[in-house]
Amino acid sequence: MSTQTIHLEGKSYVIVPSEEYHRLVTLSRAADLPPLPEPDAKGNYPAIEYACATIARNIIRDRVAAGLSQKELAKMAGIREETLCRIETGKNIPSVPTIDKIDRALKQAAKRAVKKGR
Repeated sequence: MSTQTIHLEGKSYVIVPSEEYHRLVTLSRAADLPPLPEPDAKGNYPAIEYACATIARNIIRDRVAAGLSQKELAKMAGIREETLCRIETGKNIPSVPTIDKIDRALKQAAKRAVKKGR
């Protein structure tokens, strides 16, 4: 990737291709992963909440690594964008068939990304 630096009013700016800019914006949004729940006094984590957060975090990481938006992944997986959003925020417990659809779509997207050299 080639970049160019320009200076305006004493500040440096880097010019990058728009595709790279959008990829970086998507990556920065992925930094807002849903938090894992806190353990109780005995050090045990609430299983369902922990599972939901872990699934959400893994989907977000894989989606961003593949360069997909929520809308693109939802379409590839054959699910509603709202469903994916709820899963990624940890507000929804996905069914096994839904997880399978998302997983297949992410694997397909990862293969495409490898072919493109991402």
